[in-house]
Amino acid sequence: MELLLVRHAIAEDAGASRRDHDRALTPVGIERFTRCAAGLASSGWRVDLVLHSPLLRARQTAELMTPLVRDESKIEAFDLLAEPPDEALLAAVERRGEERVALVGHEPWMSTMCAWLAAGRPELGGNFAFKKGAMARLEGPLRPGAMQLLAFVPPSIARRMDVAES
Repeated sequence: MELLLVRHAIAEDAGASRRDHDRALTPVGIERFTRCAAGLASSGWRVDLVLHSPLLRARQTAELMTPLVRDESKIEAFDLLAEPPDEALLAAVERRGEERVALVGHEPWMSTMCAWLAAGRPELGGNFAFKKGAMARLEGPLRPGAMQLLAFVPPSIARRMDVAES
């Protein structure tokens, strides 16, 4: 399996007047992540399915990933991405039967999941700087410690991959 872990793009700040669930992407977040997705697409990255946390900012980020998805109907909410990663999440992803899957979620869970899948040690998640819009590409069996980390792409690098900008 190929797995793309994605932290949502830049979103509105948390505030007393706004529920965390309803925080939207900022115009800068939308512009920058659109360029990230275009950069990955121009480099040949593709996914068969995008699963995203039900929080607004993750859904909006997933929707910006359409250049990477073969079928736009394959962008779906996935409640387990609004919680710490666990075996139930892995089993649910695997049951989908897709070969290339993107998971769009939040920190600290994206870095925890990356460390858990690549090294079998979720406590090493702090070693992965999942800035907003960052991505990690892994490959292998969807089990803790069994996946190989192929690429860790900060958003600034993904934007530079966009050959259409050159």
